[in-house]
Amino acid sequence: QVQLVESGGGLVQTGGSLRLSCVASGHTFSNYAMAWFRQAPGKEREFVAVITSTSRTFYADSMKGRFTISRDNAKNTVYLQMSSLKSEDTAVYYCAGAPTWSKLPSLYGYWGQGTQVTVSS
Repeated sequence: QVQLVESGGGLVQTGGSLRLSCVASGHTFSNYAMAWFRQAPGKEREFVAVITSTSRTFYADSMKGRFTISRDNAKNTVYLQMSSLKSEDTAVYYCAGAPTWSKLPSLYGYWGQGTQVTVSS
């Protein structure tokens, strides 16, 4: 059974930084594309970033230059380094995994429980 467990969320001031982590178990992590999505209250789940099994990375336009996704296959962990945070980045952030990368949440079969990120001014 595949499990994804996120951590690292919290409260941060505008302009601050946070690093989210997602530890995977139950599958061959290195073969999977791993992505981050986020969902704010009253909004649809939104693509943030993805890293492929070959470590290619893709970002949503609004995150480029501020967010960095990375992976450590030896630790079965994917990270999301977030900087220059804005109030509109406030959301629950979810880790997701799939055999092939995509920006569509519907194509990911494995999800974590989410971690709350709150950016305050």
